[in-house]
Order: sequence, then structure tokens, then C-alpha cells
Amino acid sequence: MRNYVQPGKTLTLPAPTGGVVSGNFYKIGAFFGVAAISAAEGKPFDLETGEVYDLPKTSAEAWAIGDVIYATSGGIMTTTSSGNTKVGVAVAVAANPSGIGRVRLNDNF
Repeated sequence: MRNYVQPGKTLTLPAPTGGVVSGNFYKIGAFFGVAAISAAEGKPFDLETGEVYDLPKTSAEAWAIGDVIYATSGGIMTTTSSGNTKVGVAVAVAANPSGIGRVRLNDNF
């Protein structure tokens, strides 16, 4: 196909204001995912939009496998939907308290 560009789970985007750090979660417009590399503001980087990642979570929450996970504006994962962006599903139990949860990102749409 002459119009094919790239696979859709990894998107090459310019880094937003402040740049990106490899392994951190970012929401850029309607896209969200984990930065595959660190990059300065405006430089290209790969945003991984699918797969499973260990991400920072609201420590005072307990997660069960299958819980719907949302991201706060600060990039912290939570089970609270109000005011947050739906990003995926918990694929492992996460205790209360704990600072990390395992999330399968839902490819943005």
C-alpha cells in the first residue's frame, strides 16, 4: 500500500513543552501512552500507546484485575473516573497502599 505510514501502537510525535522522560506516562491531546525514549521539547519521540506497563498509581487505592483505570492530569493512575481520562485496565492486583499498578493501555480509542 502506498499510503501506509507506520504501525499504530507506536506513534512518533514531537515532545511537548518540557520534553519527555523515557518510561513516563504522557497525555498529548487525545493521545496517551508511555514515552519510549527521553526527548527535549519539540524533538521527535515514540509514544507507546498499547501494551502493559507498571505506572504510578494513587497509593491509597486497592486494584483488582479488570478494574477500569483512569489517568489524572498529573499522570497518576486511579480508579476514579470523575475528571480523569480512561486509559486502560488493571492486569494485576495492586495493594493499598502501593505506588505502582500494572495497566494494559487501551490504544487511545
